[in-house]
Amino acid sequence: MPPADYQRPDPDALLAHVQEQERRAERGKLRIYFGASAGVGKTYAMLSAARRMQAEGHDVIVGIVETHGRNETAALLDGLEVLPRKEIAYRDKTISEFDIDAALARRPALILVDELAHSNASGSRHPKRWQDVHELLDAGIDVFTTVNVQHLETLNDVVGGITGIRVAETLPDTVFDQADEVVLVDIPADDLLARLSAGKVYQPLQAERASRNFFRKGNLIALRELALRRTADRIGDDVQAYRIEKSINGVWKTDSDLLVCVGPGANCEHVIRSAAQLAGQLNAKWHAVYVETPQLQSLPPAHREHILKTLKLAQDLGATTAVLSGNTVANEIVNYARSHNFSRIVLGRDHSKWPWQTSHLKLIAHHLPDIDLIEIGRMEGKGSSSSQNLSARLSSGLDEMPGGTKPRYMPYVWTVVACIFTALFATPLLPHLDLANIVMLFLLTEVLIAVRFGRGPAVLAAFLSVAVFDFFFVLPRFSFAVSDVQYLVTFSVLLVVGLIVGQLTSGLRFQARIAAHREGRARALYEFARELSSALQAEQIFEITQSFIQRTFRAKAVLLLPDDAAHLRLPAQAADGIGSDAANGKNVAELDIGIAQWAFDRATPAGMGTDTLPASTYFYLPLVAPMRTRGVLAIQPENRRWILIPEQRQQLDTFAALAAIALERVHYIEVAQDALVRMESERLRNSLLSALSHDLRTPLTSLIGLSESLTMSKPPLTSSQQELAQALHDEARRMGNLVSNLLDMARIQSGEVKFNLQWLQFEEVVGSALRASQSAIVHHEIKTRLASDLPLVRFDAVLIERVLCNLIENAVKYTPAGSRIVIAAEISGRFLEVSVYDNGPGLPAGQEEAIFDKFTRGERESATPGVGLGLAICRAIVEAHQGTIRAAHSPDGGASINFTLPLGTPPAIDESEITTLDQRP
Repeated sequence: MPPADYQRPDPDALLAHVQEQERRAERGKLRIYFGASAGVGKTYAMLSAARRMQAEGHDVIVGIVETHGRNETAALLDGLEVLPRKEIAYRDKTISEFDIDAALARRPALILVDELAHSNASGSRHPKRWQDVHELLDAGIDVFTTVNVQHLETLNDVVGGITGIRVAETLPDTVFDQADEVVLVDIPADDLLARLSAGKVYQPLQAERASRNFFRKGNLIALRELALRRTADRIGDDVQAYRIEKSINGVWKTDSDLLVCVGPGANCEHVIRSAAQLAGQLNAKWHAVYVETPQLQSLPPAHREHILKTLKLAQDLGATTAVLSGNTVANEIVNYARSHNFSRIVLGRDHSKWPWQTSHLKLIAHHLPDIDLIEIGRMEGKGSSSSQNLSARLSSGLDEMPGGTKPRYMPYVWTVVACIFTALFATPLLPHLDLANIVMLFLLTEVLIAVRFGRGPAVLAAFLSVAVFDFFFVLPRFSFAVSDVQYLVTFSVLLVVGLIVGQLTSGLRFQARIAAHREGRARALYEFARELSSALQAEQIFEITQSFIQRTFRAKAVLLLPDDAAHLRLPAQAADGIGSDAANGKNVAELDIGIAQWAFDRATPAGMGTDTLPASTYFYLPLVAPMRTRGVLAIQPENRRWILIPEQRQQLDTFAALAAIALERVHYIEVAQDALVRMESERLRNSLLSALSHDLRTPLTSLIGLSESLTMSKPPLTSSQQELAQALHDEARRMGNLVSNLLDMARIQSGEVKFNLQWLQFEEVVGSALRASQSAIVHHEIKTRLASDLPLVRFDAVLIERVLCNLIENAVKYTPAGSRIVIAAEISGRFLEVSVYDNGPGLPAGQEEAIFDKFTRGERESATPGVGLGLAICRAIVEAHQGTIRAAHSPDGGASINFTLPLGTPPAIDESEITTLDQRP
């Protein structure tokens, strides 16, 4: 038999835990060795654990471990398989990095990856090492790693303020929190300083600098406290997960978090401020909860708004707030404390009550005898009297109902009328019915009144029914005297049954109302998500969001979306509504785009109910999607109070998140559609170019041959005929070059070009390009400035010659006769950098990148021949060689086109082969 305080575990929490366990079972396990600073022994502890696991028969390899010259740490590597590192060239030097591809191919059971927050060199698969570790975990490989406290993102600023040194390499706290195991490696500050002095942390020169800066005793003590606290938070999460898994409802006093109870009295703000101060002194997290019972639900609007403002104050002071619903305050607080493992509960001192009533503090202490209860005293003076007056009003029920339109005494009037009507109805039946049956009629009236009006009228109905039954139906009639003592039992049963039925019915009405509200919120979210899932345009999302917000929250809503410049604008529907609907136009006109833009830029709510311009009539909620903020939802509620209700705000945040995700989905649908259209257009254009090029090449070749034959015909042509024939030949050749460009572009774009990469001297290609362009450069001055130490470079000679020819031809086209064209080449790092520049008029302003696009020319509507494919072909060829190409201003004042080719390592030439070749006759 379960104990008295047993509670059934939350099935949703259990399901989520089981799903998380299934997900984790498929991934590798991550163990983090966590320390306050370098030198505490994290790597040493990790290697020691790895050696023990290897001795137990586990497949263990070292992915990457930094010993930093520590002999004791390096000695632990003996006997462990070490994965070769990957060499990456970076800024004229070679860097050794963790080789994730080799690790995945080797696929050990356990791999050691030191320094989880490390930033990988440019060219690695992932920019951060923790991303490499995630890929290893996804592959089912267990990982041991190390982290210092200063590398956690949320503590980076704190550590920087303590030490004066800002660490650049950080990792998200979620990586730390999601680790399967965290092992704290800790030593006192004095011991760490002794290790530093002994050269066991850094080399002597580096250790001396560290002791004057980062490794000061005060810094190390503070970092040690941060590491201990962060580890304690992590272990607290593990404890809570274990409690959920084992369905443990009892409170374990392993945490210092506080649970603060907010009541309806005027003293509640004092309780919140005192609790916030206490949480700050304990450096503890805290929750503030308000329990809404049937009696408290009937509070007047002013008092309910005061409670919600108190919860908002608690949230501003750093608390997690919640509104609970139940019949009794104590039971709900006990359940909440058990489910969240709170060992300390803070309450305000109870108001004066009836002698038979038990205070909330005593009830909680009875159910949770092993937790600490902290009682906050009342403020003397006006606040105390206000609390007592409120308590009296709650007991007497003299306040008006919300809105002031329905007096609270009306249910009691209807109760009196119902009892009198029952008496009048039963009087003619007195000769035909026994008094026991007439009692049933009064009991039925009590039940109906309890169902319809609640606890207070039900109590009145119970007493009034007894009095009316005694006065009108019990002998002697029309007197309260009782001739038969047995009727006293009837009166007592009728009274007690009426009171019990009233109490139970009132509780059921309250719970049914709360359940209906919850079901309504869940249904609204379901329907909203269902409608958004079928929306394919932003206009549809606007209409769906606006209608659901208005229907669910009884508030006017406008969705503001950004333009291409990230400036918010009214949607077309709202703009049209201004002219068509005067009321809607007035509401939209009250929108402040400036406040909305502020909320959009900072992804922070503003306006009504916030700390930013709370006097605004609109509440501006940014729509934050996973990638970026997609807009702002402007809401104008009919009642300002509901913005302060935590449940309403949480539901509104959920609506906003769903709308943001829908907008982001529509955005990427449009991006995908645009990309598909561009791909199809490109494919169609390439096919058309290829077809035209093939169809034009044959007649052009014939035309060029015929024009050459015409110039060499016998007898010789006259001088005028010779000029016409030569002009015909030149134009046919130019047209042939254009067709060749079209065909080459189509072949490159389709991937049909096969590269013949060879190790060649670049000077030879320059010479062949100049010879091929000889007819075009006869009126220009050509100079070459090639470095004397150019090595062999691996490239396709035909294609690179084509690049040089196009660049020379481009320079000739856009410079006047007599201009100077320079071809230069030199070594720049790991690349050969080639420049073709001139002293002509230069590039059009702002066209440095656009001139490489297909069918883009340097001068629009000019007489310069060409179709704008030369530089596009150059870019395609250079990028296919893993190089880059760009346009700039030349040293001579004109235009300069620069491209690079990777150098690589030329193959070694055997000296014996050279000797053999030299000895050949």
